[in-house]
Amino acid sequence: METARSDTNGYFAQTEINWDKLDKTKFYVVGAGIFTGLTVGLYPISVVKTRMQVTTKDSVEKSAYDVIRGLLKTEGVPGLYRGFGTVITGAIPARIIFMTALETTKVAAFKIVEPFKFSEPTKAAFANGIAGMTASLCSQGVFVPIDVVSQRLMVQGYSGHTSYNGGLDVARKILKQDGIRGFYRGFGLSVMTYSPSSAVWWASYGSSQRAIWSLLGHGSDGNGSVPSQGTIVLVQGAGGIFAGAAASLITTPLDTIKTRLQVMGHDKRPSARQVVKTLIAEDGWTGFYKGIGPRFFSMSAWGTSMILAYEYLKRICAQDS
Repeated sequence: METARSDTNGYFAQTEINWDKLDKTKFYVVGAGIFTGLTVGLYPISVVKTRMQVTTKDSVEKSAYDVIRGLLKTEGVPGLYRGFGTVITGAIPARIIFMTALETTKVAAFKIVEPFKFSEPTKAAFANGIAGMTASLCSQGVFVPIDVVSQRLMVQGYSGHTSYNGGLDVARKILKQDGIRGFYRGFGLSVMTYSPSSAVWWASYGSSQRAIWSLLGHGSDGNGSVPSQGTIVLVQGAGGIFAGAAASLITTPLDTIKTRLQVMGHDKRPSARQVVKTLIAEDGWTGFYKGIGPRFFSMSAWGTSMILAYEYLKRICAQDS
């Protein structure tokens, strides 16, 4: 989905769809529907990951399997969708901001790196990384409050966490206890987690995809036959898996600290330093990687599904030139 090539020669320029060639209205409307559908399918992974990150040494449920079994036993399938309504409500504006910033920044970033004599994977890594980080920074203002509310719903009643009567009840109690500032608890860590994560994800995706194409004989010089749609999907999917692995390994420790800060009530509010000390005391350095399995699976599954859906969305929203 490397969309911002300023040149008009070579294989990538032939297959990529530039931002200025998209029907923006269709792009946003159809995109909202597609990504809502993906969220329905992948949301339970986020619930499991969040619960694992807040477990303590006294928690009964230690593994992802234990968390899933416990949720299904006590609440059935609806338990895997705690906080879903809140996430969907905030996800649409957040994704609109993210996609717009991503595509427009990528155009500028490719122009910046074009004069440098980097290889195609390196150019893609720089441009995509800059675009991914910028897009994440722009969307955090909407995303963080949704994250705070939804994560409290995900862990309510679990390991001593407060129970709520829905997202509005969470919002009301946050406002009462901390004011507007309460919705941005962990904002700094969110920026430090999601912005690098987005940068690493998009950089890894862009560079790995181009490296794979080069290995398959589809370089920037335009040599080689045009691949089938099936091959394109497979390469994009492989890039998504690689990107998910890289991003989850690098950013899971910060995500664990952020999650613990965001789910604590007013009377239990720890500092980031206290969270770090507790993690090390209870689980050693491995505590920072609590939920790494679900997080890796979530980032890989979500990333791969998202990128395939996103590439498809851009194809059907491309305007005839």
